[in-house]
Amino acid sequence: MNSPLLIVRDTTVSVSEAGKRKTLIDKVSFQIPALSIMALVGESGSGKTTTGFSILRLLATGLEVDSGTVIFEGKNLLSLSEDQMRPIRGGKISMVFQEPLNAFNPVFTIGYQVDEVMRFHTKLSRPQRQERILELFNLVGLSDPRRMAGSYPHQLSGGMRQRAMIAQAIAANPKLIIADEPTSNLDVTLQARIIELFQKLKDELSLSILLITHDLGMVGHVADEMAVMSRGKIIECGPTKEVLNNPREEYTKQLMNAFEVS
Repeated sequence: MNSPLLIVRDTTVSVSEAGKRKTLIDKVSFQIPALSIMALVGESGSGKTTTGFSILRLLATGLEVDSGTVIFEGKNLLSLSEDQMRPIRGGKISMVFQEPLNAFNPVFTIGYQVDEVMRFHTKLSRPQRQERILELFNLVGLSDPRRMAGSYPHQLSGGMRQRAMIAQAIAANPKLIIADEPTSNLDVTLQARIIELFQKLKDELSLSILLITHDLGMVGHVADEMAVMSRGKIIECGPTKEVLNNPREEYTKQLMNAFEVS
């Protein structure tokens, strides 16, 4: 196994509810090996998206990390200031959100928004950035890159927007991508293409991916490691084939049965 790129250890997140703190994720621990795809799986409400957002400290208002560490390049991300986090978000760790139409700004073109990432995180000149945008769109399989760069989010199909968001995520050559249910709003054919794209990018760009999903079929095809979440806790973790072929926990077995039935 490759050495860990990111280590999440005993991380707890809570929210204020009726004047009290309610725990949403409870002492979650896992590691993401370098140059690998790690899947975080579980049913809706299990805490997997909250876990992913807590890594980059993108939690919604009212949610707080109470304890734990998230170690990346020898630093605990949970103890860094906002100024220290800015070059990490989008630069070294990037996010692919579940719904690109909501994540993209509707008043700016796709090209402008990809360029914005490079303006902040790289030293490329404007001509170099414009050339890089076309390269990125080609890399993620968007045809007619110049037209795509000048298009607004609402002018693209769901699959195109997802590819554009992946292009934005890799624009600054990050080491880790956190992908939150990246195929949930796509049809089966597009889902397969996006997953193939993630595998291609992992190999060609030498990065790691944290794949947040409930789709065990996808996990079985692409993930090297997986962690199963239930009610805010990691209940099972290990190499994907080992977990799927020989699940220890009853919840994991139920999750697999539910997927097979559906």
